[in-house]
Amino acid sequence: MASPREQTRVAAGVTYTLTRRRVRNINLRVRADGSVAASAAPRVPVMMVDAFVASRADWVRSAQARAAARREREAARQPELPTKAEALAHIQSLCRAYYPQFAATCPGGRMPKITVRDMTTRWGSCSLKTGTLAFARRLCVAPLPAQEYVVVHEFCHFAHPNHGPGFWAAVAAVLPDYKARERLLKQM
Repeated sequence: MASPREQTRVAAGVTYTLTRRRVRNINLRVRADGSVAASAAPRVPVMMVDAFVASRADWVRSAQARAAARREREAARQPELPTKAEALAHIQSLCRAYYPQFAATCPGGRMPKITVRDMTTRWGSCSLKTGTLAFARRLCVAPLPAQEYVVVHEFCHFAHPNHGPGFWAAVAAVLPDYKARERLLKQM
């Protein structure tokens, strides 16, 4: 639902959202998803905005084509993710492999609960309160050394909740090459 300051309009075959705000000029942009937005001061007549959009219709269509091509390129670069069930099974097997090295520091000395979520800003997280390790589903398409790094990193948080020197020493004790593994993640 558009706000009272927004309205959907069509000019020269271009559908756009007009937003009224305090701007000096009529601003026109094509968003990454291909939608078109215009903004103009409240005093600018709507017909003037329509005329402006119509005069830029060729540019808008070209920008929409570039945005669509960019989205296709990005989609082609993204490997297909496994289902959540497949990702969970994979991550659980990795965690079981590393668990014996961390059993003494896990809450209650038990294997933590493992979950997989569609996280976009993190590779993993550790909840000391619930004894749960959560991993991003997209981790499954990372190189195996990077996956192992994230698993070890999260297990180390049970003993060291912060990223202090003790934490990094614990990571290095299990994975001496952890910095190279971490770089693999940054390349994704």
